[in-house]
Amino acid sequence: MDKAPEAFRTISEVADELEVPKHVLRFWEAKFAQLKPMKRGGGRRYYRPEDVALLRGIRFLLYNDGYTIRGVQKILREHGPRFVMDSRRMAEEDEQEGAMSQPHEIPDIAAEAAQSGVATIVREPTERGLPKINPEAIGALLDELEACYLVLVAAKG
Repeated sequence: MDKAPEAFRTISEVADELEVPKHVLRFWEAKFAQLKPMKRGGGRRYYRPEDVALLRGIRFLLYNDGYTIRGVQKILREHGPRFVMDSRRMAEEDEQEGAMSQPHEIPDIAAEAAQSGVATIVREPTERGLPKINPEAIGALLDELEACYLVLVAAKG
């Protein structure tokens, strides 16, 4: 029998739902002051729906977006718990919109550079055998890196 969405959940139920061990939830309580489950007799924890939503957002930021504990703490301080709760939902909506839109054409920058001859030697030997920096080649490499960066930004959405 499933519980109603507004029902309180035990630590075991939340751990199963979020697919994290119970000790991780206890650790997160120590690290994130915004997490305050009710504690009843014997220290049993009961999580409100808001607590579960916040935990879901924290889990998403840590596991999916790659934030550190400190990074999530900073987000909570600067933007508040509601932002963290909504972050997963917003990412899923963005993902759905991206799937519906036209796929991005990702150019093969390395192949284009090889064909155009941009991939030149960055260092040329000098008379004493020490390499001499070729500023034109470095500029071309920087341009190529910038193009790669722009492709990654466009692909991320």
